[in-house]
Amino acid sequence: MFIKENEMGDITKIMLKLLTNYVGWYNREYQRSGSLVGNRYKSEPVEEERYLFALTRYIHQNPVKAGLVEKVEEYCWSSYGEYIGKTKELTDTYFMLGVLSPKNKKAIEIFKELHNEPETENFKPTDRKTLTDEQVKRKITTILKGEEPHSIGLKPKTERDGIFKCLREKHRSTIGQLERVTGISRGIIARCIK
Repeated sequence: MFIKENEMGDITKIMLKLLTNYVGWYNREYQRSGSLVGNRYKSEPVEEERYLFALTRYIHQNPVKAGLVEKVEEYCWSSYGEYIGKTKELTDTYFMLGVLSPKNKKAIEIFKELHNEPETENFKPTDRKTLTDEQVKRKITTILKGEEPHSIGLKPKTERDGIFKCLREKHRSTIGQLERVTGISRGIIARCIK
């Protein structure tokens, strides 16, 4: 499951409500009591576009890999049909498609192409130790000698780009973190660190 939070902690609230309701129903339905889920669900932040694309492809290709269907679009419980415009049920497709292209038709084409290749990425989002947003904020404040992180946008382009490169490479900050902490758009930051 791939969920985008509007505010920090939303996923915890969603999962608590979902699991509490489901376990309650299951216990009533099958006349049992006690917990049903052994461990807490696992959630990982998606900070990089590379992982976002790999995760989306993994989720949609999973039924194919499990042998339930032959093609991604055949699995009736998938959100894939919503992304390509065939159905509209529950999924907010605007975020993912917007990352791919500002033009919806082009975004859908790219989304389909993204799913034509089998998912071969073999990495975990936790393989790389990243700083917390607060740590990134402190690093920027130190680099800027006490100035607030949003003031980075007022710096000359070469200085700004150098700071972003340093934060990305040396301090392992993610583009998402830099966007949140500085208020500068993801696209600008991505161009700065190329």
